[in-house]
Amino acid sequence: MDTTITLSPTTLVAVLMSLAAGFAYVNIRVTRLPMTIGLMLISLLFAGGLLLAEALGVPAGATAESIVSSIDFSDLLLEGALGLLLFAGSIHVNFNDLAEQWAEIGLFATLGVVLSTMLVGVATWAVSDILHLGLAPLECFLFGALISPTDPIAVLGILKRAGAPQNLETKITGESLFNDGIGVVVFLVLYKMAYSGELIGLSEVSFIFVEEVLGGLGLGLVGGFICYRLLKSVNHPQVEIMVTLALVMGLYASAQALHFSGPLASVVAGLLIGNRGRTFAMSEATRQHLDTFWELVDDILNALLFTLIGLEALVVSLEMNHIIAGLAAVVVALAARTISISVPVALLVHWRNFGKGTIRVMAWGGLRGGISVALALSLPATPGREVLLTMTYVVVAFSILVQGLTIKPLVEKLAVTRQPVPDAH
Repeated sequence: MDTTITLSPTTLVAVLMSLAAGFAYVNIRVTRLPMTIGLMLISLLFAGGLLLAEALGVPAGATAESIVSSIDFSDLLLEGALGLLLFAGSIHVNFNDLAEQWAEIGLFATLGVVLSTMLVGVATWAVSDILHLGLAPLECFLFGALISPTDPIAVLGILKRAGAPQNLETKITGESLFNDGIGVVVFLVLYKMAYSGELIGLSEVSFIFVEEVLGGLGLGLVGGFICYRLLKSVNHPQVEIMVTLALVMGLYASAQALHFSGPLASVVAGLLIGNRGRTFAMSEATRQHLDTFWELVDDILNALLFTLIGLEALVVSLEMNHIIAGLAAVVVALAARTISISVPVALLVHWRNFGKGTIRVMAWGGLRGGISVALALSLPATPGREVLLTMTYVVVAFSILVQGLTIKPLVEKLAVTRQPVPDAH
């Protein structure tokens, strides 16, 4: 029986919003977990129930799979919600705190991502050989590129409840806001080499870096400054909120047209408006309205995103070899994350103070989320795509459900305080 269902965009949004609202209600009333974790867990259980119903002869699973398959998750996140979520998160980040730790954040977001990509790529190649997965070397390194950057959406949503000291929270937050720029550049280079057969030279890598990263940073700075001047010239909360919304959407559309990094543009603009704009261009009433609006946008989009991440379980491969590869990838990703944090700490430990347990908390608190899933779903339909998607999904599920639930107990167990101590381990 044909279970293919095509829904209009309006109906699709209505279905997802209804599911997200229902799951959020269940989470508040029953599971009482942090919202992002609770939504993903309930969504996963819901997807599992549909698959069970399918096994019992009810075509619910196939119908739901057809609906989920029709959703372009990669396009929805990377070209739609991501800019809004990053802006909403960055307007509450203190720029002075970031500036004080620019060296640490810079190394974590650059050297850390590149090192992790290499380590994950080599280890994945070994796993592929052992399990006879047939992954090409470039596909293994491509997996390293998409799984290495931490997800700012997941990090910002969970870290604020962990109770980590301010300096450590700033490191993790700052890294997560900026490391996707390097991750995307590495992903784009490897993607082109893997699927076009072209060898990318250093000059082309440098051009992509300048175009994506520096272009995004510059665009965000220019757009944010223009918005700041507009906000300073009026005192009308509703109009000022509309201006910030237009800023984010306009920046992202411009970044796509110019081949700049939209996420970085959104982060820079958010930092500028959230710091200088809030202080010098807004009345107290506007600040309150702005906070309420962007917190609501953040909550609604996060609810939709993590509900959809859970439902994506319906479209990943459940072959045993792929699941085993995913579990191996969890270990590989955590080990690579630990090493990629340890190296920058070792380089800076004589010039910078690192609090007790910094490496362990940053390694465990470096959550993966929707960005990794979206990048995996953007891969072309090749024999290796299914296993890479399953591996990505297992790592993300473990990251959100296990690491996200245990980061607060880890902070408490290590007795991390706000006073820096010499031991970085």
